[in-house]
Amino acid sequence: MIREIQAGIDIGTHQVKVIVALESLVGGKVSHTVIGRGSAETRGMSHGFITNPAEAALSIRTAVNAAEKSAGVKVKRAFVAMGGIGLTGITTTGSTVITRADLEITERDKEKALEAAEAAIPPTLSLNKKIINIIPVEYKADGKVVWGRVDGLKAQKLEVKALFITCLEHHLEDLIRAVEKADIEVIDVVAAPIAASFVTLSKKQKKAGCLLANIGAETLSIMVFENSTPVSLEVFPIGSTDITNDIALGLKVAIEEAENIKVGTVTRSTYPKKKLDEIITARLDDMFELIENHLKKIGRNALLPAGIVISGGGSSLPGIKELAESNLKLPAKIAEVHFGDDDKGKVKDPLWAVACGLTIVGFNADGEQENVGTRSIDDLKKSGAHVLQGIGGLLKKFLP
Repeated sequence: MIREIQAGIDIGTHQVKVIVALESLVGGKVSHTVIGRGSAETRGMSHGFITNPAEAALSIRTAVNAAEKSAGVKVKRAFVAMGGIGLTGITTTGSTVITRADLEITERDKEKALEAAEAAIPPTLSLNKKIINIIPVEYKADGKVVWGRVDGLKAQKLEVKALFITCLEHHLEDLIRAVEKADIEVIDVVAAPIAASFVTLSKKQKKAGCLLANIGAETLSIMVFENSTPVSLEVFPIGSTDITNDIALGLKVAIEEAENIKVGTVTRSTYPKKKLDEIITARLDDMFELIENHLKKIGRNALLPAGIVISGGGSSLPGIKELAESNLKLPAKIAEVHFGDDDKGKVKDPLWAVACGLTIVGFNADGEQENVGTRSIDDLKKSGAHVLQGIGGLLKKFLP
């Protein structure tokens, strides 16, 4: 039996969530089991970025301690999710002339094409930004789209369309500093929507075309998939806390009472249900309008057969599925986490999706998955956005 343990840390605006998972290989079969989990109220954070590293580190340490206690192992290293309003996706294209005499495309040609695509990012979009994930969306050999592996084909020119996922550089630095202050070594940083997609979306959904929307406390993040590949990512500064605030103002109740009303807990307040529904619907309509505008911008509105999958704390709001279908003219469903191979080690709550997905990244990050996806932590700590050298470890499954 071969066994490996990985940890994932999801630092959300409301909660820090830590998952410790075990991968076992028995008789050629791989299985995953959650052996520990821990959570803590997040302090020192706003809209997905660190505002006080010391307070954030204390929250991280508290959640890690809880996960260590339930897992019975010490967590020294972990994969960490990056979210927040500074996270965005930039799509560019680049090309290179094949240099081999026999015109065979090599790994170096792919790297050169990606370097050209990175160089094509407008300076206004790369200023103060750091690239954390690089995803080749489509390759063309002599102008013809390549389906499957491009290596070994013969052509005079190779083109690539790539999605660069970036974040604000100081947000990334503060995130890494807070985790290290909690005595945890950061193995790698992954965009939160990508991590969540590993355990909330099926291969069929990604291939057909779908949108994963996460309604967090203070942010709404969306990621669009087509042909099994992420093609777009965006984060908006709006979340379920805005709904709480709207309820407090509309019903003239305290914030704490408004939160209880929103999640359906028993309260002392009496209020007209019709008015409450109108308040919640109005804010959700705003969110779906942002999503619809983004889909129009990338030419995918009403054109994703697998529809929208809604995750995050806001996904539990009543009627959200029907509102999504009405606003976006797409099928909708509430996300379910598919992680773990036995009843004891399974996780189903979508609130744990990002942390679970990070452990999947860990189990796949080394060895065979080279030259795709994430940056090394040393590269991430370097200043400047343009440090494309040996694109390290994660997203082989996303390659066309």
